[in-house]
Amino acid sequence: MKLRRWQREAVSRCLSRFNSGQAHFLCLATPGAGKTYMASTVAKRLLDSGKIDYVFCFSPSLNVSVSFQATLESVLRHRLDGLLGAKGKVLTYQSMLNLDEAFWSLFEDHRILVIFDEIHHCAGDQLRNANAWGQKIIQHIQGKATYTLALTGTPWRSDRIPIALTSYCHEGKVHCDYTYGLAQAIRDGVCRTPRVTGVDNEKITVQNGEKEDVYRSIEDLLRFSRCTYQQLLENTTLIRYLMEQSHQALSAIRKTSPNAGGLIVAASVEHALLIATMLESISGESPSIVTYMHENSQHAIQRFRESNTKWIVSVGMISEGTDIPRLQVCCHLTRVKTELYFRQVLGRILRVQKDGQEDATLIMPAEPKLMAFANRVAEDIPAANTVSRKVMKEGLLPPLTDMPEVQGTLDPTASSIDEIADENEGDKQESRLELASSGSGNEDDSSLPFNPLAEAYETSLGIFGRFRKRMIDISPVLG
Repeated sequence: MKLRRWQREAVSRCLSRFNSGQAHFLCLATPGAGKTYMASTVAKRLLDSGKIDYVFCFSPSLNVSVSFQATLESVLRHRLDGLLGAKGKVLTYQSMLNLDEAFWSLFEDHRILVIFDEIHHCAGDQLRNANAWGQKIIQHIQGKATYTLALTGTPWRSDRIPIALTSYCHEGKVHCDYTYGLAQAIRDGVCRTPRVTGVDNEKITVQNGEKEDVYRSIEDLLRFSRCTYQQLLENTTLIRYLMEQSHQALSAIRKTSPNAGGLIVAASVEHALLIATMLESISGESPSIVTYMHENSQHAIQRFRESNTKWIVSVGMISEGTDIPRLQVCCHLTRVKTELYFRQVLGRILRVQKDGQEDATLIMPAEPKLMAFANRVAEDIPAANTVSRKVMKEGLLPPLTDMPEVQGTLDPTASSIDEIADENEGDKQESRLELASSGSGNEDDSSLPFNPLAEAYETSLGIFGRFRKRMIDISPVLG
């Protein structure tokens, strides 16, 4: 595989810095640009020149590790399975916590390159502010590995703790040794230009007892009522409308790219099942479903990657680093509302498959924070008309559901990436919510299999931290 221009520049600069005595290199490159192949090339050059003995790579999930290992092994032409005769091993960040002293002693006796994929998951510039993975890096890798190469497409953390191994300039911004932004990637034909559509509604009715209030936008609803964003994600009228818009976008793209696929990022397993049921009735095809609760999700992702299936619905399985180039449409329906996660989801549809003229469409509710994130992406590519707002038309309403009070519990065994959804939202009183929409007209969505809705996080990443999980019992409205 031929290196792209930016990859050649990054490899050259990295090796130059290493040769001059610098032991750590941080590369920021937009999602979908090809960081894995660039890092693999650095590893090969160091191995071929006799400057290292082994290569170890850490990544945020098993799915990403499998993909990274395949690329490394194809470039290095050596196994990285950790067995006898291998030139290293590819592991997840979670596995750091279970590695014994026999593993860490390798850094004392051998010359090792460590590659950190999506380094922003590892926090801390000292033990007292580090997360579990950051502590392992400080204790066993920092200053002991011969070289470290860190990769990221989103160089910040929502908790504002410094990223491990990363230096900061006086403005508090991350210092990167090489940067390759989205505008450059689009110009070079490496990434697609994203088109983000925020779906809004100008007639949202909230019923509280005998009182009925009407709001003219999702922003007004969330600002001036007690309704939560979670309720919006549960609303079958909105879900169906978003599915219809997403299906139309994908159908248009498949006229010229027949194998183009779409991704729905759902809020929970139950949410994913609801979405899959709706999507099958709209598209006429059963979508793939991959969640942290489903067995063989990794194989399902691989089958989808190599198939012509239209849709895949994911909870906690397809985010950063998952390479499925044929994905060109995404519907953002998770409760996680941080810029870090938003950009990671957007990155799943940016990787070019054939040429730089391919479309990439993200559809989502016009929630204020998400729209702000989209507008910041647009600022990176001012020449493109990236963000638009689409208003749902008035029409017939299907029967809706009555939302009882949210029950809050703490799940100490659950994990999250550092993007934590707004905790204050969960404390708002639940209300009955109706959205005006043309929707499907006469469809009765209350019959769909939607019971408890749990707050969703990318649990497959396995980052240990506080996690609030709320369960909602939903009963149909009678009469």
